[in-house]
Amino acid sequence: MLAQTPEPPYYAVIFTSIRTDVTEGYGDTADRMVELAHGQPGFLGVESARQAVGITVSYWASLEAIRHWKQDAEHRLAQQTGREKWYESYKVRICKVERDYGFNHL
Repeated sequence: MLAQTPEPPYYAVIFTSIRTDVTEGYGDTADRMVELAHGQPGFLGVESARQAVGITVSYWASLEAIRHWKQDAEHRLAQQTGREKWYESYKVRICKVERDYGFNHL
């Protein structure tokens, strides 16, 4: 399902990654991070796809909301574990969404 975002402007955090072969605990932690993000002030939604390159885009109302999420203690632990076990490499990009549009075949 695509995230239902408000009228722009808002922000997108694009997390792209290449995984290691370690899978233990990854799925549960990923699910928990989405659950935890939903409870954060300013969180608007998330979309994720996993193939050779994983891409997760989360949407936020403000840069302050993104900074708050980055500093969440449980999220910081997941970041550390990701660097130690789950990711060969990753990149985070923060973007301001100034325009969006779409199509929905009903």
